[in-house]
Amino acid sequence: MQVDQIDKEMVVKVKNLVRQLDGYTLYEHSVHQDGPNVLVIVRKGVDKYLWVIPGAAVETEFEGKEIKVGSDSIIECDLDHKNAEILRSKFEFTNAILIGKTDSYGFGDRLGNAGPAHLRAVKGTGFKPVLAQQSIREMERTKRTPEDVMDAASWAVFQEGYHDGFGADGDHLKTTDDIDYVIKAGYTMFTIDPSDFVVNEVAEMSMDDLEKKFKELPWKHLEDTPSELLKRVKNNSIELRTGYEISPDKEEILQGMVKYGRVISHTKLMAEYLRETYPDHPAELELSVDETDAPTTLFEHYLVASELDRLGIELVSLAPRFCGDFEKGIDFKGDLDQFRDEYVEHLAIADLFGGYKLSVHSGSDKFSVYEVVGSLNLGAVHVKTAGTSYLEALRTVAECAPNFFREIMAFSLKRFNEDKKTYHISADLDEIQDPGKAPEEELVNYLDDDNARQVLHVAYGSVLSGELPEAKDFKKRLMTVLEENEARHYQNLKKHFDKHLSPFA
Repeated sequence: MQVDQIDKEMVVKVKNLVRQLDGYTLYEHSVHQDGPNVLVIVRKGVDKYLWVIPGAAVETEFEGKEIKVGSDSIIECDLDHKNAEILRSKFEFTNAILIGKTDSYGFGDRLGNAGPAHLRAVKGTGFKPVLAQQSIREMERTKRTPEDVMDAASWAVFQEGYHDGFGADGDHLKTTDDIDYVIKAGYTMFTIDPSDFVVNEVAEMSMDDLEKKFKELPWKHLEDTPSELLKRVKNNSIELRTGYEISPDKEEILQGMVKYGRVISHTKLMAEYLRETYPDHPAELELSVDETDAPTTLFEHYLVASELDRLGIELVSLAPRFCGDFEKGIDFKGDLDQFRDEYVEHLAIADLFGGYKLSVHSGSDKFSVYEVVGSLNLGAVHVKTAGTSYLEALRTVAECAPNFFREIMAFSLKRFNEDKKTYHISADLDEIQDPGKAPEEELVNYLDDDNARQVLHVAYGSVLSGELPEAKDFKKRLMTVLEENEARHYQNLKKHFDKHLSPFA
């Protein structure tokens, strides 16, 4: 129940109670009714609390302490995991839902405090937000758990009074243990990452090597035989709705299956495990094949999709490896005309198998790509962002605590050669000014420089984990700056994501 649906006298009472206590402010969209009680989120200093305002006797399932305001009692509760679980049991909209094959935006939130701004940006755009989105790698590096990520999303929708539904994406799941890890927290979207099974070397293989590797594929698990697949695919020319014809020769088929055969098998294993182990859990699958050395050809996309369809595996979205470079934290590098032409054909392939969404991974700050996809107005899209929200948090630090930002920038530069190892980026350290010499008013410009953005992007784990002596208190200090300047932080995030979302309008 939103604030405009609650008895106006109760709203006035809530505001009066807040006014009577020094230092408290109310998030007005957070006012909700729970039986005779009213629940709101308030802020004091850098801390937020859930207030339970009893309508009769002082009684609630939430854990907190009683405080008196005149003749009234309030239960003040921390925004912790236990209370988040109780919140989700009472308000369905604070639980993740299935998003389905509609436009959606993944808002990775590595700090756990960006959700309200993400919701303000997505409201009215037609996109469904995926708020709880963190890869296993990101959680390891930030020392967070799936429960931490889900709790932050639940509190965000409650604070903002957002009742339109959000998704939760267990991103880049490589093992069945990864599925177990995220499902208990209530995740509903499962992005399978089979990159360990991709054979990138197929272009250099001889026909003899391809034949050998082809025969060694796990055919029993694929419910197929080498001869049956060759016969089926080679004799099945497909014309897409665009007029493009997929008609591979034997070498293309061998290359495609050697490259992706074990990807298909692993995806089947993960999908079957999810379905059989958690038959009653709402789940939708995304397949990520974007982390390969070469772009996903149209035939390779068709091959993977058609084989999964034959095996009864339905996808809500698929992330190909598109042409060009999708580096972290900066715009697309490549031929946009080629991207446009190939994107249209990839969409036509998706249409053959239920119209799943094309998913743009490394989607942060690909503004030129957004313009292309938005101008086409075809099919559904899922955009996945992560590090860009962290960078906008650092923009707020640069504006509000410049000397602290100098420390983070200098530390990130020191960590760059180590932290870049798991990323495809092209930052040039020689192009970055020494932060110790930059004038204070120019520090924010680091957030508009491609080289500096990538350095800051890849060093997030070193900055936030607290494992290194130089950075042991960085996360605490960072969170304090953001909470003290919450309005500025939200403003920077919303402005940034308005730029992400507006090309799709």
